[in-house]
Amino acid sequence: MSSDMTPSGPTASQPGTRLPLTIVASPNHGERLGAIPTILVLHYTGMSDGASALAWLCNPVSQVSCHYVVEQDGGILQLVAEDRRAWHAGRSAWRGLTDLNSASIGIEIVNAGHDGGLPDYPAAQITAVTDLCRDIVARYAIRPDNVLAHSDIAPGRKQDPGERFPWSTLAEAGVGLWVPPRPDRSGPCLRIGDTGAPVEAIQRKLAAFGYGLPITGSFDTATEAVVRSLQLHFRPERVDGVADPATLDTLDDLLAKLA
Repeated sequence: MSSDMTPSGPTASQPGTRLPLTIVASPNHGERLGAIPTILVLHYTGMSDGASALAWLCNPVSQVSCHYVVEQDGGILQLVAEDRRAWHAGRSAWRGLTDLNSASIGIEIVNAGHDGGLPDYPAAQITAVTDLCRDIVARYAIRPDNVLAHSDIAPGRKQDPGERFPWSTLAEAGVGLWVPPRPDRSGPCLRIGDTGAPVEAIQRKLAAFGYGLPITGSFDTATEAVVRSLQLHFRPERVDGVADPATLDTLDDLLAKLA
């Protein structure tokens, strides 16, 4: 969850999806200013339980919200109407866009997150998330490579929904871009402190995929954060921010599929 200080409009209560849901209106939203959602962002709530997360997302003091919350038992709650700008992305970037709240729909998935040990996502919850995502991407024609983790759009600042979120399950249902993570192999690794053409090359690839990353030729903390975000989403077996050969192979596979 992330804050956004844009003033809210009237409470939104219009259902977006036809899936069974409960409306729990949050006051934290604003105008989209004509923007049509082209991005779907998945989060975890990162709080001890769903009730606490829901209370925070509906508290005007929090300045955070989302369009949907998916509970552990698969229940779907709508907090903000899809034609309103929910405040879930915060400071973020993807393919040159920096106002991700205006361009996206946000789904919060009830999970204690990394601070709570990153528990597994229950099967009923993932089924509901998958169904909701399929409905949203179909109605807005959202591209597979624009179905994103919060960590993708805010590297270094956010790490949800985390390495235990089953992106491959969603991809099997037609949601999101996915390639099988490449296995480990020997070869040079790029890490903090490295410089030169090899670093510039991976920065260009990461930027071409969509990450907001300057091309500097220096493997700095920003580059490490983006590599870690790539691993969180697409190579969860080892999340360390080191651009090892398997991570680079996986990135190449993603770019090839994107092309």
